[in-house]
Amino acid sequence: MRRLRVGVVGCGVGKQHISAFQELPEQWEVIAVCDIDAERARAVAEAAGIPRVCRDLAELCRMDDLEVIDICTPPYLHFEQIQQVVTSGKHAICEKPLVSSLAQVDALIRLEAEAGRRIMPIFQYRFGHGLQKLKLLVDSGLAGRAYVATVETAWRRRAEYYAVPWRGKWHTELGGTLVGHAIHTHDMLCYILGPVKSVFARTATRVNPIEVEDCASASLEMANGALVSLTATTGSAQEISRHRFCFEGFTAESNTMPYNNAKEPWTFVGDTPELQARIEATLERFVPLPERFTGQFYRCYHALCSGGELPVTLQDARMAIELISAMYYSSRTRQVVDLPLGPDHPYYHGWIV
Repeated sequence: MRRLRVGVVGCGVGKQHISAFQELPEQWEVIAVCDIDAERARAVAEAAGIPRVCRDLAELCRMDDLEVIDICTPPYLHFEQIQQVVTSGKHAICEKPLVSSLAQVDALIRLEAEAGRRIMPIFQYRFGHGLQKLKLLVDSGLAGRAYVATVETAWRRRAEYYAVPWRGKWHTELGGTLVGHAIHTHDMLCYILGPVKSVFARTATRVNPIEVEDCASASLEMANGALVSLTATTGSAQEISRHRFCFEGFTAESNTMPYNNAKEPWTFVGDTPELQARIEATLERFVPLPERFTGQFYRCYHALCSGGELPVTLQDARMAIELISAMYYSSRTRQVVDLPLGPDHPYYHGWIV
């Protein structure tokens, strides 16, 4: 299989994406970078050995030898930029949050089908070896019924973080810690347990003088019957991320590294010695693939070349946007919100009010 040629727009988090692509030189070739800050784009291109630099996404879209464009721009730009990329005949990769409403996700699902081009949201945390081992155990039938789970996203963000003009504002960052931070740990939850059935949430702004929330707590009932507690804050002096799952067959618990808790070590404790032996035997079959962005791009390459399912799909992003919509609606109305949310729901067209 040949290399795919990719251009990256946005040289902030885009630098991490470029590094990940370049860790897979037999699969990907980054041939262009784009940023409204020309000096920053040139510096990134020079450091990474990328031959082309531009300031306008339209110029990137006109490059006939480019097959994929990776969007790493502020969230409020994503929806229009994804449409621009796909209608130019390119596949699109896009950072989180993908868009700001279920209506926009559904529009992109239709566009993907009509245009014959693929759209891949970024959820790189899925591909840590610890979480992948849990997925293997669940898919192997060792978990049984899911009982309860807890997810903690306790990070720290100070005034300098919000000095970036688009952060901390509804219309540009699209939300607070639920959108910009905990979206990853909540996606990891749904990756393992599946869709959410109902939500009750509370949000508050207690840490920084910003428009959006920086503290949140939610109680979820999953479609499979499991009960889940979520907490998120940007006011934790000790930063941690933690997942704990109690299944019929075993208990699984992550490490607490704030930005790498999908990686190992994870602990898996079987309910009986026999189950523990089966867990250990199953994990001996685990095949480690690349992690984080590199892991997602590795799997994306094979999906694009084979026509198979992308490692993260628009339906996955829809599940994340639906949960965010439900949490915001619940926190503002003090009501339990049942999912799924259809076109008749008040927040189907967005939670920014």
